[in-house]
Amino acid sequence: MKAVQRQTRSFLMSLFQQHGINPRGDLGQNFLIDVNLIEFAVRAAELGPHDVALEVGSGTGGMTAFLAQEAGRVISIDIDKNMSALAAEAVKDCNNVTLINSDILKNKNTLDPHICDVIRHHVASIPNGRLKLVANLPYSVATPVISNIIASDLPWERMVCTIQWELAEKMEAEPGSSKYSAMSAWIQSQGTVRILRRLGPKVFWPRPKVDSAIVSIWRDQEKADRIHDRRFYQDFLRRAFTLRRKFIRSVLVALYRQQLDKPEIDQLLSELGHTSEDRAENMDIPTLIRLSNHLLATIQKKGAQVETIDEPIDSEE
Repeated sequence: MKAVQRQTRSFLMSLFQQHGINPRGDLGQNFLIDVNLIEFAVRAAELGPHDVALEVGSGTGGMTAFLAQEAGRVISIDIDKNMSALAAEAVKDCNNVTLINSDILKNKNTLDPHICDVIRHHVASIPNGRLKLVANLPYSVATPVISNIIASDLPWERMVCTIQWELAEKMEAEPGSSKYSAMSAWIQSQGTVRILRRLGPKVFWPRPKVDSAIVSIWRDQEKADRIHDRRFYQDFLRRAFTLRRKFIRSVLVALYRQQLDKPEIDQLLSELGHTSEDRAENMDIPTLIRLSNHLLATIQKKGAQVETIDEPIDSEE
């Protein structure tokens, strides 16, 4: 990589003082000040001329400048107008960067449609274009951003992000572990998760109170294609893991009582080889997908109303 401005702690403190602003804790503004780690994250994304790098949380443009050197296009989004202005200054000589001063989320369970259109346009403008999320994600939006990108029809291929350590653990968690959740199953059913590096608070300014992680998520379309209806599957996971420690029979009877009666639930579980004491928290990804697919098919075959609640996967579920 060519040399870019090293945005160290002293540099950022001087920059903020010069502009009369302070980091906003309500927006999760903790800036990664270790240039080696910024380079590490960018390298892990394996960017090239066919890639559109999506950055959520431009900050002062420290990572944006590195992305601009490696990717064909960069779309960098920040909700804070002050950060967008500082990022614009940092990448003023880069002709492949689009800065957007907006919230990428329309709401907690939906990406902003206009921004999605911009992303699709830039990906389509590059022959064999690919989308990669590469970002130091603000803690406050990490879960909905990652979850909703996966739920969307955006052609993402990889994500390399810094996120809260606890969230990274949940993303990578295995069935039966205390960290295994709806988030674990949702991401792992459509990609491969790896924690690349654990980060202590001192590599950020201001320092957060918890550790962070650089996590990589590779899209696995073959896995995703096993899901017959992703919206139903997402809703099924959210419901099932809300009651993760209860027996799956009791969960299904309670949650789908408007569509199926107890004998129908029993028959469904018997056909799939489940016992009455199985729990969602112990089921692996193929088992959850299979159960969701058969549940949906049984409801549709009966002619019952297929109902889903338009809520995102939460890291606590």
